[in-house]
Amino acid sequence: MKLCSPLAAKAMIMRVLIACSAVVFATLSAAPGVGATVNIDVRDASGQPMPNAVVLIDSPHKPAGPIKFPWPYEIAQQNIMFMPHILIVPVGASVSFPNRDKVRHHVYSFSPAKKFDLKLYGKEDARSVTFDKPGVVSLGCNIHDSMSAFVFVVDTPYAMITDASGHVTIPNVPAGAATVRLWNPAIRTTGNMLSQTITVPAGGLSATYSVRGK
Repeated sequence: MKLCSPLAAKAMIMRVLIACSAVVFATLSAAPGVGATVNIDVRDASGQPMPNAVVLIDSPHKPAGPIKFPWPYEIAQQNIMFMPHILIVPVGASVSFPNRDKVRHHVYSFSPAKKFDLKLYGKEDARSVTFDKPGVVSLGCNIHDSMSAFVFVVDTPYAMITDASGHVTIPNVPAGAATVRLWNPAIRTTGNMLSQTITVPAGGLSATYSVRGK
């Protein structure tokens, strides 16, 4: 058997290492759940941060399986208010509406995305509603007209609400063409929604949007 020279053996080892590295790189590139980080800031017409704005990214490439968010699917009635004021949930989520006040509440919605009517119920009682269609669901209380809240039902996992500085960071967004949507009841557009097509680079995206408030 003819032995390889040291130089030939070293060259063969290098070729094997390069081939293995290419396979590992291709595997990592195709790994599910790995994507770009999108940073978005929302400002009003005067340049001030807009907190509590829903930011969602519609991508044709979505992970398989049910959508899950890390916050509770709950809107409580507390201090004669709905808390939180805006809640994002995926299609099919069941949202709890516990009453933590000393008075009774009557929660309802006439929104096309979900119509429901939770009759009067008292402290420490809870009711739940399943939201089976995407869209904005406006909530009210038949007893307290000042109470209002919104359930924003989405069919994308890439959705968050801006913080006090008007900022969101959405991880693992697939690179490529997508649509970013901004929503808040104070935005002065049809449906209080602003939409724009974007391209998400593999290295991530940072953008600032100015909207007209009421």
